[in-house]
Amino acid sequence: MKNNFYFFLAATALLSCGPQERVSKETFEEVNRNMEVKRLTEAEIINEAMIWGDSITKEAQNQLITQLQQAIENQGFPGAIEFCQANATSILGSLGESHSVQIKRVSNRYRNPSDQPEPVEQPILEAYEYNAENGIKSDPNIQKIQNGEVLLYTKPIVISNSMCLSCHGEPGKEVSEGTLAKLSEKYPADRALGHRMGDLRGMWSVKLPKKEVVKRL
Repeated sequence: MKNNFYFFLAATALLSCGPQERVSKETFEEVNRNMEVKRLTEAEIINEAMIWGDSITKEAQNQLITQLQQAIENQGFPGAIEFCQANATSILGSLGESHSVQIKRVSNRYRNPSDQPEPVEQPILEAYEYNAENGIKSDPNIQKIQNGEVLLYTKPIVISNSMCLSCHGEPGKEVSEGTLAKLSEKYPADRALGHRMGDLRGMWSVKLPKKEVVKRL
């Protein structure tokens, strides 16, 4: 049964509602009013959420990589670790604020404890992990949470270049002694080492308020 659920998640968007916060009367009325005025269907809203989530995660990835590469050029990989610890969360926070969404990266093999998945994210992440272990392609996913008031966009993060392995690969092989020492200093409970090219690193998680999605249509 568990395997069937994971395979189903890879093939279709998961659109179930979880036992989250009740939808405020004002938000419910605003969304319904906008949908009626614009004559929107749920399918159109879900599709727009998927497009928007993909755009936001690509923007986030580009910002992180650009600034990380600059930190590596200026300070080397040990210095880049300090940069990530001090700035990665704030970069995503600022981006999320500019779009009126919440965006983060989550992983069961986390480096920063703040990247642990929330209960609503855990089964989706486990599905991506199952697919990765069994050679099944994983696509971005939309799930309704908070009684449909928020659309949760998720997308797998895969290690796709050697730069990632300089901080997430095999110690003594891709990860230098200097980098490993800095990781031990900054992240004593680090779980993010030992990855190989093509491994699942985690997933993007973007909480899109439905009323903000409707405004885009």
